[in-house]
Amino acid sequence: MIGGIETTIEFQMSLLLFIALAGYLVASRINQSAVIGEILVGLLVGPSLLGLITYTDFVRSLAALGAVILLFVIGLEFDLGDILDVRYVVIGLAGVIVPWIGGYWLTDALGYGFESAVFVGTAMTATSIAITANVLREMGLLDTRASRAIIGTAVIDDVLSLMALSVSIDVVSGTFSLVSLATIVAKDVVFIVVAAAVGIRVIAPFLERIDRRPFARKYPEFIFITAMMFAFLFALGAEAIGISAIIGAFIAGMSFRSVNLIHSRDLKEGAEYLHIIFASIFFVSLGILADFSALTPDILIFLIALMVMAVVTKLVGCGIPARLQGMGNRESLVLGFGMVPRGEVAMIVALIGLNAGIIDQGIYVAIVLMSLLTTLVTPIVYRNWLLKKETGTA
Repeated sequence: MIGGIETTIEFQMSLLLFIALAGYLVASRINQSAVIGEILVGLLVGPSLLGLITYTDFVRSLAALGAVILLFVIGLEFDLGDILDVRYVVIGLAGVIVPWIGGYWLTDALGYGFESAVFVGTAMTATSIAITANVLREMGLLDTRASRAIIGTAVIDDVLSLMALSVSIDVVSGTFSLVSLATIVAKDVVFIVVAAAVGIRVIAPFLERIDRRPFARKYPEFIFITAMMFAFLFALGAEAIGISAIIGAFIAGMSFRSVNLIHSRDLKEGAEYLHIIFASIFFVSLGILADFSALTPDILIFLIALMVMAVVTKLVGCGIPARLQGMGNRESLVLGFGMVPRGEVAMIVALIGLNAGIIDQGIYVAIVLMSLLTTLVTPIVYRNWLLKKETGTA
């Protein structure tokens, strides 16, 4: 988008929302999740095909905003106890280790070198909570045991993936030590515990006290604005210490779930409207980010192998531990496929590796496209196979 009116924020925003609407129409025609339609239309208008829109800083900013709002909304559906389960820690740990080994082995076997193999393995560990959570939410299935296991495991998986990124950077640079590993783990755990404690024990009661004052009767939107301010502060805090911003937003939403408001606007209702706009742009941006034109025959082969490895290692790494801990075959498959989308976390890992000169453009493109394509797997499998009966789709 260059020159004149095409560079204005108003035009870009209008175009992105138009693309999102087109995504809904496509999804309706093919009887799939809106996420699928939005990503596909993003691919159509992006550099891969028509080249009508590119992944500008403006699009990137809106996408990041959408991911934060989406996880805040998802957090409002969960209690802290839903993710504080030792089983999820075990599944999440296996769901990081197995994909890392698979990604490292595959890259090394194809002759790309140690440093590249380390970073590809790290990218494979990621799970995009945003993708699966939105699909489950769209299908009305968030309030199930399997869904709560997926979200709880995905939160742990995401934290472990970002820890793995820090460790990988240290390994490649030759500065890794047990002390640095212990520091990373302690820092991340302390943030999650402290953020949840502050949110539940301090901020949530504070919001309720304000709601009881006459001021809240006069300005019923005040509490919602305050809650969103804290959500972004939590996201900022998470990002500042090296955890994904969306984890901070999720903790904020989870902390405010039990807030009992009398005079103020409902938090879920207000956040829902923001989610509708910005989460749609987030999913469209995933399609825009991909560029299939950068593929060479060698990278295409690597991409196909990476895709297969990405699906298999999450099914094995998460599905088998879930089965061993008492979940049924079907629930274990639902959890395994729910962990398949790599999404924005793997893309961030790839970008860091590219900017540091650790991976080349070809591997970067393969990781980005693998991240995109894995986001399509879960909605398709859920709607057309594993969760078809629950949604009543034909």
